[in-house]
Amino acid sequence: MLGVSLRDIIRNDVIRRRTKVTDIAHRISKFKWQWAGHVCRRTDGRWGSRVLELRPRIGKRSVGRPPARWTDDLKKVPGSDWMRKAAVRVRWRDLGKAYVQQWTLVGC
Repeated sequence: MLGVSLRDIIRNDVIRRRTKVTDIAHRISKFKWQWAGHVCRRTDGRWGSRVLELRPRIGKRSVGRPPARWTDDLKKVPGSDWMRKAAVRVRWRDLGKAYVQQWTLVGC
């Protein structure tokens, strides 16, 4: 496709720029952010937003580090009140750009 080999030592971002292929981590983080905002803005009474904030505690806590939840990395950019911030679509989009940039740099 490009006529390059591993010996050429070309960085991935250079190859993506040449082939015009988007980074999959960028797309995944963008879609995750958009879907979370969409679910939080729904007002029809479906259970999606309630599941996002669910913290089930049945029985004793297990030993060790608690498992990572789907919303844990969403809270890093806007803070713990991210569901309230998702209600304002314009602000949520601005925060989304920061989230996608942070997510693709760190590679969560």
